[in-house]
Amino acid sequence: MGSINNKRIFTPYHHSACTRTHQIGALLLKNLLRISHNGGSLSWPQRGYGSQLSLKIYIYDENEIDGLKSLLYGRDGTISADSCVKGQWGTQVKIHRLLLQSRFRTRKKEEADLFFVPAYVKCVRMMGGLNDKEINQTYVKVLSQMPYFRRSGGRDHIFVFPSGAGAHLFRSWARYINRSIILTPEGDRTDKRDTSAFNTWKDIIIPGNVDDGMTKHGPTLVQPLPLSKRKYLANYLGRAQGKAGRLQLIELANQYPDKLESPDLKFKGLRKTGKDGLFSTPAQCQVLSCSTWGVIMDTSIMGMVSSEQECVPVILSDEAEFPFQNVIDYTQISIKLPSTYIGPQLLDYLASIPDEDIERMIAHGRQIRCLWVYAPESEPCSAMQGILWELQRKVRQFHLSAETFWLHNGSIVNRDLVEFTNWKLPLPLP
Repeated sequence: MGSINNKRIFTPYHHSACTRTHQIGALLLKNLLRISHNGGSLSWPQRGYGSQLSLKIYIYDENEIDGLKSLLYGRDGTISADSCVKGQWGTQVKIHRLLLQSRFRTRKKEEADLFFVPAYVKCVRMMGGLNDKEINQTYVKVLSQMPYFRRSGGRDHIFVFPSGAGAHLFRSWARYINRSIILTPEGDRTDKRDTSAFNTWKDIIIPGNVDDGMTKHGPTLVQPLPLSKRKYLANYLGRAQGKAGRLQLIELANQYPDKLESPDLKFKGLRKTGKDGLFSTPAQCQVLSCSTWGVIMDTSIMGMVSSEQECVPVILSDEAEFPFQNVIDYTQISIKLPSTYIGPQLLDYLASIPDEDIERMIAHGRQIRCLWVYAPESEPCSAMQGILWELQRKVRQFHLSAETFWLHNGSIVNRDLVEFTNWKLPLPLP
């Protein structure tokens, strides 16, 4: 049986009403994917996916549609992609760049299976490039110039919303893109709004943005400590921000400081806790500091599959959604408990788990680190490979919407019986 003296480390994670930035703290999930025994390659099931990737994705060019540049670089065009790729919302840039270089990219709209709409709106908004009203107006303007969007009702169009706010960054999402494919790291975002913008049947949970060096690609900041040398049973890194579960974890750490670590992190000013500071903690203090830099998934990655940290996530978020659930068995690499379980009983349970079970889960986590790296397609395993497989499952051979009709000869027409190829812009959206 385990004990505090065995110095095992877990990372309780509580997800409550908060945005991506608020997720800086708490560890949550991780995973293990179906790995073939010959060569350790990762594979997606053929059912629903096909035997190989066969996609054609059209990427809208920034000069192609009036207003698209504003969604990428702000109203004045002064925000650079390089400034947006760094930090917790970098997936919006990484996915765009990888698709531009992808062998699955097509420059012909008429042969495309899917259409990617690039936008860095979370970054642009945070850097003052657009306000909420401008974002909403610009999205509507952009969409009105896309006849292929109207042809399918947006069902074959892909949008990335890389923060906890999800598609709510576009205030009128429910009217315009409620049928589109949303890529987002968080799915349980009903905490601040009555309606979630995430739909488990059409949308895709993606890995959050983490430094590639935190996984098995790239240099490590520090080496993980063996279980026998870890000082605490568990730790929680995050701000309270008035959230009940977080406050309970911090209070639990105050009651049991020798079991649960919860350091006081600084997120502003001269004493701001940087990434290097957080991830050098294990080497300096013999504490496995599993932390997050943004959304839920970032938390899990840094704790479970980080090559520096290697800890087992304890999920205390009842409605959390995770990426690649069709190929990952989360019971093999994480623990999920009810959010009401926060208290001394949580620590008692964690202390009771045998060391060999902890080692087994950590070993499984090592096998799937690559799924959180936004690497080029030359890599056999990456976050982008996983996303492409999930996108392939969304492809429709027939395009149908309330604004498309067809004639006896197979021609697609609008309400005025004008053939699709002759639709003029801009198109008024419903």
